[in-house]
Amino acid sequence: MKFSTTSIHSGNKPNLKAGGSGDVIIPIHLSTTFARKKIDNPTAGYEYSRSGNPTRYALEKNLTNLEEGKWAYAFSSGLSAITAVLLTLQKGDHVVSIDDVYGGTRRLFNQVFANFGIEFTYGDFANNNELRRHVKTNTKLIWIESPTNPLLKIVDIASVCQFAREKNIITVVDNTFASPYFQRPLKLGATISLHSMTKYIGGHSDVIAGCIIGNDKILGEKIKFIQNAAGAILSPFDSFQILKGIKTLSLRMEKHEENAKKIVTFLSKNDKIKKIYYPGIPTHKGNNIARKQMSGFSGMLSFELKASLRSTLTFLENLKIISIAESLGVVESLIEHPASMTHASIPRQDREKIGLSDGLIRLSVGIEDAYDLIRDLNQALKII
Repeated sequence: MKFSTTSIHSGNKPNLKAGGSGDVIIPIHLSTTFARKKIDNPTAGYEYSRSGNPTRYALEKNLTNLEEGKWAYAFSSGLSAITAVLLTLQKGDHVVSIDDVYGGTRRLFNQVFANFGIEFTYGDFANNNELRRHVKTNTKLIWIESPTNPLLKIVDIASVCQFAREKNIITVVDNTFASPYFQRPLKLGATISLHSMTKYIGGHSDVIAGCIIGNDKILGEKIKFIQNAAGAILSPFDSFQILKGIKTLSLRMEKHEENAKKIVTFLSKNDKIKKIYYPGIPTHKGNNIARKQMSGFSGMLSFELKASLRSTLTFLENLKIISIAESLGVVESLIEHPASMTHASIPRQDREKIGLSDGLIRLSVGIEDAYDLIRDLNQALKII
């Protein structure tokens, strides 16, 4: 099945067998536990909802098919999904991460897991030469974002994954910015594709969730064990909400990208704009790689103003339609100041080292009418 058909029907097949109710939409199974007739034979394989739940299973089946993997597990947030991956590591292991990584991920790395003897190194490995410099004998995992958050850097996923396989290193791609609609990391050789489903997959600012998708059977068994043992599962109601959001994912992603391209065109002609970060423009450093590994450029962009920090904040605070808010990838357009918000936990010197300036603005373009969004940006720019 094609993507749009899969997103609607996978995991949602009506039960038309005798005794089935024929639900077109998977029900919300709120039961915490499941009765059985035989001690050693759980009914339909379900025992306790932390271990497995029919609604969550339907979502996980859907995610598996969307990313063309062999398994998927849903978690209570994107960070709990990241935590589950890191729990497969041991004291003394080393992780190499793209330097321009989401602030919450970096905080989890440096302020939580580093305390348990796991070592983290950051580098701009958009090319393998930089990556090779950071890999050590105890490197067990390479952490990729592509596009990155918030500088929209593009990593050559296939090239990095090929190098990692030669070294027997696991590769994780945080695919949140692209969504499964525009990019399939597993098809490019990644061990794991990971999402904050709060963003594009859910898409409606009404549920926090995360997921891990992969092909390796042994690793999948480890993740499943950790999901059950650590217990950061996605609830049945939230699983239902995510499944509902997925049904319109292809439509939304097309509109996000369409609007983003129009806004980039507008910003590129405004003399108050210093620089635009968007992989869909030819001047973007990673444009050629993005065209090779993505089927579209999504709805995320960042830009810098030719203005002071105070004027930058004034611009943000005078927007009327676009909301100043963290998160991204939802139907509403959201804008934020990374240095003050999503990446505030990163020390200033570290932010400056990776190019994350105090003047950087990140815009998650929604699916409103592009004309209204451009008009809103224009009126706020005129104020500064």
